[in-house]
Amino acid sequence: MGAPAGSANGLLFDVGAHRGVPPRRPSPGRKALPDPLLQPQQVLELALQLVGFLLEQRVDVRAIGCDFYAFSGHKVYGPSATGALYGREALLAAMPPWQGGGDMIASVSFEKSTWNELPYKFEAGTPNIAGTIGLGAAADYLSAVGMDWVARHDEELIAYGMKRLHEQPGLRLLGPQDPKRHAGVLSFWLDFAHPHDIAQVMDTEAVCVRAGHHCAMPVNERFGVPATTRASVYLYNTQADLEAMVGAIEKVRRLFSR
Repeated sequence: MGAPAGSANGLLFDVGAHRGVPPRRPSPGRKALPDPLLQPQQVLELALQLVGFLLEQRVDVRAIGCDFYAFSGHKVYGPSATGALYGREALLAAMPPWQGGGDMIASVSFEKSTWNELPYKFEAGTPNIAGTIGLGAAADYLSAVGMDWVARHDEELIAYGMKRLHEQPGLRLLGPQDPKRHAGVLSFWLDFAHPHDIAQVMDTEAVCVRAGHHCAMPVNERFGVPATTRASVYLYNTQADLEAMVGAIEKVRRLFSR
């Protein structure tokens, strides 16, 4: 079964295992908004960060019982601003259109409007035709490479990268320590340099990493760090790239460690 992945620590989540968990209570001072589409105790699940795992892990949305499931096209080599959203048919049928435009109506008069059938009710106006074709080409490319191979390659690189990072003094690797529960990202904290400084130094060694909150400030707070440095791997990376990353970390150590 597939799983969405945490962007900050690479944790693979089993969405289906959380089915039936009561929704989180609102923060103090904030009221819970009533949702006419959801029955009591029904959990609405929305997965946004897949990091390529929708194709790689062959997510079965019916098996995990989710209500909505989304993924971003640029995570699977597709063009920016593309992606897909799955929705449970009964929920989509009960929802009003979120945008008006061509093709989302069945009829229009001065008295009333009626909506088109699914999925056209939610596809107002001219779609991103070129982007969607590009996303299809990206999916075809990954399918031709073979997602089983991609999954094995990612797991091997993550296992190797975790081993090499654990060997670095003063480095704390965040997230699960089991490569099988780890997506293709390695987030770490060095106790002698800030992630922004680390990223800048590593850039001089032609090693591209991301530094910051990774759209997950609560996760950083949970781990007690202001930010992390994150390296990502995919089918085009090799162990030599990970060795280059370790070498760049050594340069950071020489510059900042006293």
